[in-house]
Amino acid sequence: MSANIIRWFWNTSRGLRLQSCINAILGIIHVGLDFAFIAATKLSIDIATGRSQSSLTLAAALLIGIMLSQILMGFTRKWVAAILGVRSQNMLQLRLFDHLMQSQWSGIEKHHSGDVLNRLEHDVKDITNVITETIPSILGLTVRFIGAFFFLHSMDQTLAYLLVFIAPVFILLSKLYIKKMRALTREIRNTDSKIQSILQESIQHRLILKTLERCQTMVERLGISQSLLRKQIRQRTLFSSFSATMLSAGFGGGYLVTFLWGVNRLHEGEITYGMMIAFIQLVGQIQGPFRELTRYIPILVNSITACDRLMELQETPMESVGEPVRLEEGGIRLNDVSYAYDEHRTVINHLRFDFPVGSITAIMGETGAGKTTLIRLILALMKPQSGSIDIYDAKGNSYAVSPQTRCNLVYVPQGNTIFSGTIRDNLLLGNPAATEEQMLDALRTACSEFAIDRGLDSTCGELGAGLSEGQAQRISIARALLRNGSILLLDEATSALDCETEQELLHRLHQWSDGKKTIIFITHRQAVLEYCTQFLTLKEES
Repeated sequence: MSANIIRWFWNTSRGLRLQSCINAILGIIHVGLDFAFIAATKLSIDIATGRSQSSLTLAAALLIGIMLSQILMGFTRKWVAAILGVRSQNMLQLRLFDHLMQSQWSGIEKHHSGDVLNRLEHDVKDITNVITETIPSILGLTVRFIGAFFFLHSMDQTLAYLLVFIAPVFILLSKLYIKKMRALTREIRNTDSKIQSILQESIQHRLILKTLERCQTMVERLGISQSLLRKQIRQRTLFSSFSATMLSAGFGGGYLVTFLWGVNRLHEGEITYGMMIAFIQLVGQIQGPFRELTRYIPILVNSITACDRLMELQETPMESVGEPVRLEEGGIRLNDVSYAYDEHRTVINHLRFDFPVGSITAIMGETGAGKTTLIRLILALMKPQSGSIDIYDAKGNSYAVSPQTRCNLVYVPQGNTIFSGTIRDNLLLGNPAATEEQMLDALRTACSEFAIDRGLDSTCGELGAGLSEGQAQRISIARALLRNGSILLLDEATSALDCETEQELLHRLHQWSDGKKTIIFITHRQAVLEYCTQFLTLKEES
């Protein structure tokens, strides 16, 4: 395990260490009870065979007390794991989700959304289990091994050293085993993520697949990925089963050596029956940790793989943080701005333009000319590779655009951006503190009287199911207006509206701006151009 993974584990365990410590303490107490039971068993047998003069009743009572304590401890450990385990998993998942939401937006996502969901669900669960359960259990196993060794050593030094001799061999084999299992597990996780991506995209775009008559194509793709997953799991299972069989054979040999050793010494009269039983039990206590490690090794391998995958999600740097810079009125100035997605694809080249306070601008251009990219630069979702973008007010105060200036911007992207839930839920995303009257005013400005008639608590399905495209666009505009920013950015936001509704919406937005709000349209619609005070035409770079 590399230093980076160990460091990441330690940092990630913040907030989970309490449960880990509680589980470790409970595990050590459980180990102590097991040794106490062995000692009590030996004492009881020695009393019964006349090798000890203590009270048999007292020994029996001691055994019963220890057994009841073991049962209570087992219940406590399960209760703690169930109650605190969910809390720990939720905490880690929330922390990673927050990082993803607050990280910089690149415009070209590195991971498929289905893969990200798979990591946030399965990998987070694996990491949580390792931190809160597996590591404390391994600590308990270590205490159990050391305690059993010294317990056995106090009765027979030769046998203790003979059984411990297996440790270096086991460690050497484990390193080879982990290396192979890690590679196999990584392949399985990647294929599992691909399956989830196919499922997610197919369900999300079922209508498109039906109209293209390609539902069976996606079924076949899923079948191919599932076959690959079965093959990978079969390969890992065969390797794991063979390794476990070899280890079991070694453990069986160790148990047989101990049994024959004990029988011979008992026959020679060198040990008591109680010591014989203690030998057999202590062999289990020494070999038990190694047996358990064969079960924990796949879990540790899964956790290392999960760690790699979650570390990849955290590679994206966070956005800058600071106090919002809010302006009562705002304009945008582009100062020799250039942006390229790669060396072969320059979309904006040395652009200079001014969007004055109160202006209404139409940004036009053919597909791929950089219209949406320009909006993302203004929103500070991406940074220009040369030049700068400033936001300024009527008093001449100017600031470089950043996440802190985003509070002045009201953005409505193209396409359906409605979340599942009620109309009220969607509107409150624009302003969680919005009053009923403010929501109704925003709906009226966005020509969404239909939503008022339905009621704010009427539900919308996933991606606005139950709404037409035009209705979804108007609710998105109403949601944006509730932000009460000074600059409104509309990216083809009227594309699904009929001419009459579009004209009325533009008229109401013009009244809403009142010569103080700045509006920037990305559009091809002639009706929009009639309301604009200036135009910016972008051309695709050759």
